[in-house]
Amino acid sequence: MKALVTGGGGFLGGVIVRMLRERGDEVKSFSRGAHPSLSQLGVEQIRGDLAKRDQLIKAAEGCDIIFHVAAKAGIWGGYDDFYNANVTGTVNVLAACRANDISRLVYTGSPSVVFDGNDLEGGDESLPYPLHYEAHYPQTKAMAEQIVLDADSSSLATVSLRPHLIWGPGDNHLVPRIIAKARAGKLRRIGTKPCLVDTVYVDNAAQAHLLAADRLEPGGSVAGKSYFITNDEPLPLWEMVNHILAAAGLPPETRSIPPQLAYTAGAICEGLWNLLRLSGEPPMTRFVAKELSTAHWFNINAARSDLGYAPQISIAEGLRHLRQWLATAGS
Repeated sequence: MKALVTGGGGFLGGVIVRMLRERGDEVKSFSRGAHPSLSQLGVEQIRGDLAKRDQLIKAAEGCDIIFHVAAKAGIWGGYDDFYNANVTGTVNVLAACRANDISRLVYTGSPSVVFDGNDLEGGDESLPYPLHYEAHYPQTKAMAEQIVLDADSSSLATVSLRPHLIWGPGDNHLVPRIIAKARAGKLRRIGTKPCLVDTVYVDNAAQAHLLAADRLEPGGSVAGKSYFITNDEPLPLWEMVNHILAAAGLPPETRSIPPQLAYTAGAICEGLWNLLRLSGEPPMTRFVAKELSTAHWFNINAARSDLGYAPQISIAEGLRHLRQWLATAGS
């Protein structure tokens, strides 16, 4: 097939591109920057902005599937920035599908779209969207996912995958944040409750996207659905964090603060940052306080049965790969 991957130069998008090329598919990447690693794979790179519909329509010419991976992630920032990237960008991707008679769209969603601040233990795809979100990212991702699933039709099959806490070599978000905070002495456990949390190794998340693409067709059993994607190995959150610290040669984090104190501090920080228009992100937010003090692991039986998904790389093996990459990358 000939695929367009939005965010093909990013962490997850880059692995999806590599896997597509390894099996012989033609790939075009749509992203803001140029990436030499993609050129080495023989990928056509198109630089553009998700908010520019005409750019996406042009980029998708000749393709028969789009993997919409690009998004604005993060815990802080202006609502308009998140909306333009995550909602408007997704609407434009759908317009590109229709303008080019593309019949398949694989969308990268997020489990945070169902997070209501309470423990999520063994939840499946029947979990509802909450009425309130503590951050713009999950709110706009939920809006975008609903638009994608509502767009499923007899001419365009859509599916949303929800990989949870992606990590691995090349990570430019989760792992670097944990390591940087630990080295700065700013990392603290939130509470002492051993909350189980799912994660997913990046190659497993990428493989799920290819499996979904191969099973996706208008009117098919996968079309119009969302799927949680994890390693199916939930661990206590801070045990996983300490595994990542160990991979970087750092000691485990044992210091903790009460969850309510963290939540209150997050509310105060958000208020100050908004009032004084401070640059950068606050050291704590309400969303982060809730995320780091609650359980969130999921039932992936639907992905196993419908997509044929089974994690190929365990957390233990992934941590070995991560350790090697961190040693080479000098993080």
